[in-house]
Amino acid sequence: MSPEPLPPVAPDVLAEAVEQLSARLRKKLDAAIEGCAERAARAADGSLDVRFGEDALVTLRPGPSGAVTEAGQAVCTCLLAPRCLHRAAVLGAAPLADAEGEAETGAEAGAEGEGAADTDAVPESPEPTTGSPDPTRADAVTPGPAPEPSEATPPTPAQVRAATALWEAAAEALAAGVTAGGAVVQAELLRAAHTARLAGLPRAEAAALRVVRGLRAARERGRGQRLGDLAGAFRDLLSGAAPLASGTAGPGLAPARRTYGQGGSLRVYGLCREPVLSATGYGGVATHLVGPDGSRYTISDVRPGGLSRARGAGSASVALGGAVLDHAGLARGGLRIVGATVSPDGRLGAGRGVNATPLRGLDWSEEPAAALFAGPVGEAVAAALDAGAREGDAPEAALLGCDVQVVGAAGEYLVARVAGGGPLLRLRPAHPHPELPHAANLRRIAENPGLVLRVLGHPDLDRAATLRPLAVGPVPGEPYTLRLPEEWLGRADLGYDRLQGSHFPRAAADSGPLAPVDAVPDPLADAPLWRVRRLLETGVAGGRRAVAEAGRGADATALLAPLRRAGLGGAAQLAEALTAEADRRPRDAFGRLTDASADGYARAWLASAVHLAAAERSLVAASWS
Repeated sequence: MSPEPLPPVAPDVLAEAVEQLSARLRKKLDAAIEGCAERAARAADGSLDVRFGEDALVTLRPGPSGAVTEAGQAVCTCLLAPRCLHRAAVLGAAPLADAEGEAETGAEAGAEGEGAADTDAVPESPEPTTGSPDPTRADAVTPGPAPEPSEATPPTPAQVRAATALWEAAAEALAAGVTAGGAVVQAELLRAAHTARLAGLPRAEAAALRVVRGLRAARERGRGQRLGDLAGAFRDLLSGAAPLASGTAGPGLAPARRTYGQGGSLRVYGLCREPVLSATGYGGVATHLVGPDGSRYTISDVRPGGLSRARGAGSASVALGGAVLDHAGLARGGLRIVGATVSPDGRLGAGRGVNATPLRGLDWSEEPAAALFAGPVGEAVAAALDAGAREGDAPEAALLGCDVQVVGAAGEYLVARVAGGGPLLRLRPAHPHPELPHAANLRRIAENPGLVLRVLGHPDLDRAATLRPLAVGPVPGEPYTLRLPEEWLGRADLGYDRLQGSHFPRAAADSGPLAPVDAVPDPLADAPLWRVRRLLETGVAGGRRAVAEAGRGADATALLAPLRRAGLGGAAQLAEALTAEADRRPRDAFGRLTDASADGYARAWLASAVHLAAAERSLVAASWS
């Protein structure tokens, strides 16, 4: 009989359980966690039991949300309970509950009378999903004006204290690395994250939870886990906590939770659908829309259910103001929304006072959709990169449209050239899951060199000249382009629609010689910045000691000399300072450390990581020009 999966555990419950352990038991915690999940069994009353020998039985009784959110929902029968190793081990083996999602659910209930229900979900992976979300539930919408700097308020004393605690916990976790970042180190981060939540710092809390999940996945050698992702999570956490801890945070670093205001009447028109599949078991759909003034919106339906939910949600009804459209119809149609409630970031609430009626859909060649394909791609990507640098987060929801000509397949991506003599692009699947048709559709397109397409997707801002297309359509006036059914209204959603042979022109392309498939330039791969990236990831994996070793003898020469020869003196100087700080361990006459703080090391690591991110952004922007 297969073991039952452990329920998610609230971060503060796990942190409290670890804090109650004695120093002797804390040393045994990581070993005790191993194997807990395999011993979980469902009891007759629906609770979950994990047995430790004959004398200890840990019982988990999740609340209505399905998560263990209170200390009393996890009990042990041993004499040391609740300050026992068994209880802390079982809680440490369970997945982390999404604290942000729980808070948003509570906010919905409180705001329902005002018609403001936040229901969008954003997955965690990078992937994108290109548009990566974080699980909550139901329906919502995106964009809106960013707050002006003058509207920002300085952090409160409680927020400064919470950010300071978060910085200290993150610095210690970074100095420890994956190898020493066990349950005790993670619990310190979780406690600091909970304090940040109570102080009204949801973005800082979410960044800390990403670090803890990354540490767990790396220690478990989880499939698909990349050290680069964990390094990015540490960079986001430290760069967000540092200005808050100093009391000099700028606008947007200490945002309040999402609140809704009256948006009046809106008209929105569908652009495409995107499957959403989260690493934490959520699935659904995000339907992208545009307003008459060019504003972008996204109505989402993301719930627990994983892949099956993501596949089925594409044709699920849109739960917004009694609208009779499903997501498939909305992607090619439109809505007139009366009494709209809109959050500062543009998400639309589905409250009681919202009414929506269907509108005729627009072709991509009609305004306002046509404006998405009219501007230079280089300028659009540069603006998205600048927005990400200001906000501290990658603007993963950015949409980019352009006309391209297919060159051919090269490995796992499709090569295409932007129309009008633009750059060569790599088109990669928006989501790589084999059960979603993204990759199959791109392979079929690659079989038609010379084909001219209109593409709408997410630019991958971590790779050189890479676009993850969500939908494709024919280019008006071009003879060798797609032939789509009339009911598709001139576009195919690559995550839901499957392109067939009848959708492609039968005549051969008459477009002259095409560029070599392998001729796509990659300034990121050509630059020696990968040496800095490897140093930072070495620190994430092995901690402070590993970085110190990398800065000694021949290793230091191999690291710094290529950077200086390439004219990257700033990167070399910061890398040298990082290795020197990692190796700085002053001791007194008795061999005791006189400065055991990881603060200086964390600042040196962060300086190098921020410089690397800025340099890579510049190279990515150049690859689109």
